[in-house]
Amino acid sequence: MKKNKFILIVIFICSQFLVSTIAFGNILKIGNDSAKVTVKVFSSLTCPHCASFHEKIFENLKKDYIDKGKVKFEHHAFPLDLAALNAEKVVRCAPSSNAKFELLSKIYDKQKRWAVGSDINKINDILVKIGTDSKINESNLRACLKNEETQELILNERIKAQKEYNITSTPTIYINDKKYEDKHEFKSFKRQIDKLL
Repeated sequence: MKKNKFILIVIFICSQFLVSTIAFGNILKIGNDSAKVTVKVFSSLTCPHCASFHEKIFENLKKDYIDKGKVKFEHHAFPLDLAALNAEKVVRCAPSSNAKFELLSKIYDKQKRWAVGSDINKINDILVKIGTDSKINESNLRACLKNEETQELILNERIKAQKEYNITSTPTIYINDKKYEDKHEFKSFKRQIDKLL
């Protein structure tokens, strides 16, 4: 009996460590670290313009440049409210970079469903549902939402971005540390990328 109790305690401690490790991490990035072009996007997950940018530009950028090793893409968390902060925590609960970006796409895609109203518990429940639909364990997602280390990491990322890049709106986009101020359409974005390759 004592042996079983000890095993259960070990499993619990390991699972808590795993949840903390999964949720905790640096800036979300995808693509070749030595790519000639780096795209940085500072966004809030409740921002409709950020969702539009992700839908119109990111998916094509991934297919044509990121997956081919030509571009590294960085998603910088810049939450403008509690719902956006919690959505960031859920994204960071995914186990790998690719899984994080897949979940990010789903969260943007369903933004009109979850980023509404003021009941944070209802918002959290919908975010958890999106996460479980992406094959992430519900208890892990709930633990990620409560993870204070992850919250501090995200908020520090936002403070750092404000200091270094003077963010005044979302999304704010940089291509190789030059602010992108053209149209939020793939054709214009592609033109800027191609100049640097």
